[in-house]
Amino acid sequence: MARKPNIIITGTPGTGKSTHCEMLAESTGLKHLSINQIAKDNNCYDSYDEELKSWTVDEDKLLDTIEEDVKKGGHIIDWHVCDVFPKSWVDLVVVLRTDNTILYDRLKARGYSDNKIEENIDAEIMQVILDEAQDAYDQEIVIELRSDQHEEVESNVERITAWIEQWQKDNEESED
Repeated sequence: MARKPNIIITGTPGTGKSTHCEMLAESTGLKHLSINQIAKDNNCYDSYDEELKSWTVDEDKLLDTIEEDVKKGGHIIDWHVCDVFPKSWVDLVVVLRTDNTILYDRLKARGYSDNKIEENIDAEIMQVILDEAQDAYDQEIVIELRSDQHEEVESNVERITAWIEQWQKDNEESED
């Protein structure tokens, strides 16, 4: 049986990564890897940023923690950082993008500080995560999708599910 693909769902906080990942895991049977939860559960932290009220992840420890599982395939990696994962682990990178006013409202509703909201809005405006993904991975595996409305999320999940099905067909044929 062919290995299942690994997909990274990335984007600025508040763009709908976890929602996409949960829906994809349910519809495809791939395993949702919430990197924030894995880092928390395995104490993969370097330090705490008081100003932004967030932890700095020890990326080496994180990668060591998930490497064995991810190399087997069949994972949806959910994190706002994508370029730390080796190219050999990744079959598709989906960068979610959201309108800044919608993103502002989502982050405000989460209780983010004004500094943290401003940092994330600036990152979205400057397409920091999209640029990182395009720099780290081959262009043909990086896609950008809108995630403003629920209908877009549903459409994105259908599109990614179709991609997974095609990837599996293509890879079964290549193993014969």
